[in-house]
Amino acid sequence: MAYTSLMYHIVFSTKERRPLITPEALPRTCQYIGGIIRNADGQLLAANGTRDHIHLAAIAGPTLALAKFIQLIKGNSSKWIHETFPELRDLYWQESYGAFTVSSSGLPRLMAYIQAQEEHHKAVDFRQEFIALLKRHGVAYDDRYIWR
Repeated sequence: MAYTSLMYHIVFSTKERRPLITPEALPRTCQYIGGIIRNADGQLLAANGTRDHIHLAAIAGPTLALAKFIQLIKGNSSKWIHETFPELRDLYWQESYGAFTVSSSGLPRLMAYIQAQEEHHKAVDFRQEFIALLKRHGVAYDDRYIWR
């Protein structure tokens, strides 16, 4: 038996940050991602995004490495989007992603932040937001590679 508390803020973008996620597809995609996470023994706490990226607050199960967990989410959701929304067949997820640990005390703030994405992005674009997240969490990055 494993006893873990693996809470993450996960962020990933559409390939080339193309604004392809429609308002109709976003909530259904978030729900589908919740099912993927549940099937991986995790729990989706919050999900939202904009036309070019998605934020997740998720608890990862103890049996999967983080990279595999995110690979499952992105791969399965991409396939489902193509099958469910044929008009979004050009939507692919960017190879890179951000994943940041979250404490129990920080979870309510993160969930509010995720739910307010539309309002947040009236003032800040995704590039600014992602770099700010990297800096806030002390993640070293090379600007030449984070947008792949």
